Amino acid sequence: MDFDPIKLELYKNILTSVSEEMGVTLQRTSFSPNIKERLDFSCAVFDGSGQMIAQAAHIPVHLGSMPLSVLAAIEKTKMKRGDMIILNDPYQGGTHLPDITLVSPVYGDEDDEPYFYVANRAHHADVGGMTPGSMPLATSVIQEGIRIPPINLFHNGELDTDIWDLILANVRTPAERKGDLEAQIAANRIGERRLIEIVEKYGISEVQTYMYELCSYSNRMVRSVLREIPDGKYEFSDYLDNDGITDKQIEIKVSIEINDDTAIVDFTGSSPQVKGSVNAIYAITLSAVFYSFRCIVDVNIPSNSGCIEPIEVIAPEGTVVNAIFPSAVAGGNVETSQRIVDVLFGALAKACPERVPAASSGSMNNITVGGSDVVRGIEFTYYETIGGGMGARPDRDGIDAIHTHMTNTMNTPIEAIETSYPLQIEEYSIRRGTGGSGKYRGGDGIVRSFRLLIDAEVTILSERREINPYGLQEGEAGECGKNTLIRNGEEHPLAGKVTISGQEGDIIKIETPGGGGYGLSVKPNEER
Repeated sequence: MDFDPIKLELYKNILTSVSEEMGVTLQRTSFSPNIKERLDFSCAVFDGSGQMIAQAAHIPVHLGSMPLSVLAAIEKTKMKRGDMIILNDPYQGGTHLPDITLVSPVYGDEDDEPYFYVANRAHHADVGGMTPGSMPLATSVIQEGIRIPPINLFHNGELDTDIWDLILANVRTPAERKGDLEAQIAANRIGERRLIEIVEKYGISEVQTYMYELCSYSNRMVRSVLREIPDGKYEFSDYLDNDGITDKQIEIKVSIEINDDTAIVDFTGSSPQVKGSVNAIYAITLSAVFYSFRCIVDVNIPSNSGCIEPIEVIAPEGTVVNAIFPSAVAGGNVETSQRIVDVLFGALAKACPERVPAASSGSMNNITVGGSDVVRGIEFTYYETIGGGMGARPDRDGIDAIHTHMTNTMNTPIEAIETSYPLQIEEYSIRRGTGGSGKYRGGDGIVRSFRLLIDAEVTILSERREINPYGLQEGEAGECGKNTLIRNGEEHPLAGKVTISGQEGDIIKIETPGGGGYGLSVKPNEER
């Protein structure tokens, strides 16, 4: 059937609204501050073959990798009407263990094959493992928490209580995990219901046609931008500080070859996978490529599987950008993903400098705190990512104190932290002067200081503590971040990746990196 451009826009908005309503449901019914306050979750709609059709504006590192989760659920289970699949195993469709994904098929009344799928992914503040918060300095994924391959959480509409009990028995905070998982279930149910309502109103043939056309449209728009970029090969490399186990820097190298309306993105030459947890699985690398190329398309197109079709991604197995089992991967999701974006933007800056910003803070600045809250009589796990400075853009300054690139979360409000956890926030401020100078300045980072009100275990997983966020076009680099333990009034520097046994009264101070500057500054030392 011929398609109507006006209806195409209508379907783009209708299907996006389904993802958004799933997200609202998940937020409002969740238990943990990490989900209801920080919004560390993502929701999307997929066609009957598992291609992503629509997503809400949630977390890029989730969304670009979720199609592989849906495909894993399709391939490894025999989904039927009323089923729901749960998974988190990075080597079987997941990304890192705290991110738990639920996938549901959507059937019509009489059909034997699903019309669509809906899925959501949420970061759980604890899934077991070596340390509270499940972001340990591990050397194997087995140390990072409970691994859930794609399995049925629901059979024919009925909860598998054995699977449910097994998961909750392997986490430190089962009541909170139970509430968050129930919120994820509710989100998928609302997505299923809304898609059936759309089919009842417009008919399955029309809905499926416009799903296909939405992907086709996105594909054409990405190709049109690639045609505007001069053919050629553009290379860039950058480094992770270390893996938290050794002090060795870790190279991520990319070559982007543009040929008319296609691109080959090749990570050959990147470092081999490492002992520590900064290994990224292929889905994370694919997600970073999806995000980076979507960013250079300046038209309002749907973000769906069509965006990645013109791009071939080569990531050699056994490297830090395509790790194999049993490599630890908790940090690959949150830290290495950011550096992959940095190298992609560094290469694209040579191809289309007018479309690409300087390096942003380049770290999610992860902190987890956990232990026994004697006042409430429960175990607690607190997880937070802290923003930094955005890289300056070709025509304006970078934004201060913001999450960029592969993360899109909010900060946890101070009131929520102090109400929910035995923590007190001593400082929360902009780290002035940390953005790189230039014609346009990089954004400044953040200072966030936590006082422990009880003894607790603290893990920090951060980057850009040794290697600065780069500037572009002679702009200056942003300032590195730093971590500090203040105990009995004395300051003790902490590594970028560290676990400590915190004592009551300790202050953990996180100072995040600034973004790089763009262009040569007439007055390099000028204060903003």
